[in-house]
Amino acid sequence: MEGSVFTPSLEGMKHIKSPEGEMLAKPFLEVCKMILPVIDKFGSAMTLVKSDVGGNISRLEKKYETDSTKYKYLYNMVKEEVECKTATGSSSCTNGLLWLTRAMDFLVELFRNLLSHPDWTMTECCTDSYGKTLKKFHGWIASSSFTIAMKLAPDRKKFMEVIAGSGDVNADMEKFCSTFPQFLEENHKFLANFGLDDLKA
Repeated sequence: MEGSVFTPSLEGMKHIKSPEGEMLAKPFLEVCKMILPVIDKFGSAMTLVKSDVGGNISRLEKKYETDSTKYKYLYNMVKEEVECKTATGSSSCTNGLLWLTRAMDFLVELFRNLLSHPDWTMTECCTDSYGKTLKKFHGWIASSSFTIAMKLAPDRKKFMEVIAGSGDVNADMEKFCSTFPQFLEENHKFLANFGLDDLKA
């Protein structure tokens, strides 16, 4: 593998915005997809996250593919649903974008923990980042399932070796954590404009 598992997403982030600064649907979803191999390396601890992320990417991609001109800009999907009053539906693209963004928040926080707390186990890193991000939006069942899954987190040293490839994984992880959150924050702000940022599971 050339570089670390973060290398493709770091490259992809350069293309998320149009020259006018608009969030582009396809490049944003592509970057989220590039994180899936990282989630894979967590094994069964991240099965829930992976299916959630994968499902939300598919939902948004399908919408994009119905009219790639109309939905070139990511937020056009949300604006349309807000106008049609379908944004809060559980199968809406708005809901998909919200949960995809939250899952990415969780992963960014997890990578930050790996960088900041070299003495923590993988389970500790996962549990702490879950508490800071997804937990408050999850009901009891989802929260319990997640907590059990975190106990299956792989050995930290092995995980870091697997995701390193031939690159400087710590430097790439740091770059990812300092670059990607600005896009996630923009999603949250946009959704908050319509009162859609605090929907629960």
